[in-house]
Amino acid sequence: MKMEIVKKITNGDRRAAAKLITLVENNFKQAQEILKKLYDFTGNALIIGITGPPGSGKSTVTDKVSKILRGQGKTVGIIAIDPTSPFTGGALLGDRIRMQDLSLDQGVFIRSMSTRGHLGGLSQATQATVKILDAMGKDIIFIETVGVGQSEVDIVKVADTVVLVSMPGMGDDIQIIKAGIMEIGDIFVVNKADKEGCEGLVTEIEMMLDLNRDRRWRPPVLKTIAKDNVGMKKLLEEINRHFQSLKESGELEQRRRESAKKEIFDLIQEQWKEILSTFIDNGFLNKLVTKIVKREEDPYTAVEKLSSIVMHSYAKGGIKNDRKD
Repeated sequence: MKMEIVKKITNGDRRAAAKLITLVENNFKQAQEILKKLYDFTGNALIIGITGPPGSGKSTVTDKVSKILRGQGKTVGIIAIDPTSPFTGGALLGDRIRMQDLSLDQGVFIRSMSTRGHLGGLSQATQATVKILDAMGKDIIFIETVGVGQSEVDIVKVADTVVLVSMPGMGDDIQIIKAGIMEIGDIFVVNKADKEGCEGLVTEIEMMLDLNRDRRWRPPVLKTIAKDNVGMKKLLEEINRHFQSLKESGELEQRRRESAKKEIFDLIQEQWKEILSTFIDNGFLNKLVTKIVKREEDPYTAVEKLSSIVMHSYAKGGIKNDRKD
């Protein structure tokens, strides 16, 4: 059964891929056995992160660049990270709405995912989904983030190239994009360049980039009007130029090593969360909380005790808490 799904996905079966992504989101442990078998078929796609403030036109940029790539015969995967719906727990916005033309193209696979409260701007299942699309044979995979902010910089640990999209007329423009994220952009795009204030924003970004002269790659700053297809070919040229630079300098391998490291830590973190949840179930954690609130114990000592018990139990081959105190 697992090999059958693997075979279907590596043959480009969209339905099998969609089912596996759903399984990744809902029951990651069950999906892992299939992901293990898919891994040998990954590592071939170029992964592009599209990030920037809400309203800057990230989806339109992704849509237009994808269409150019399709015209070149390339296949495209799009992972659109959206805010979590408070009602369903799923994605609040469906990108099939935003990219209706592309959703009908058999050479394009679009998947909307919710953050499900995961910090860092990406869904927890994003890296697994990238592998599924990669194994499907997609040449280019876009990850469009939910927005941008100081806590939403995980994209730099997953993508080969990060495109930071901004736009003029958002008030204190540079404050919006410099909030801890200037260093994650490999290419800066000032979209909606027909709006007043475009030249000023471009100048401000250029000046901020000039402050860091130690970078091997000096990010280009492009002006685009995505809705009118203005500047999209140039953006694609710069994406290709950056990717070539990564390969020639050896930085591509370094970035992918960092991505693998992040994934390992994420998976370990999730595994330990699951292990710790057994203590929440049996009430032991609640006893600790009560002691902390009554000032009978401090939280630091409580965590040390809890970690010690978990490590000891895990080393013995199971997590059982029979403590009475």
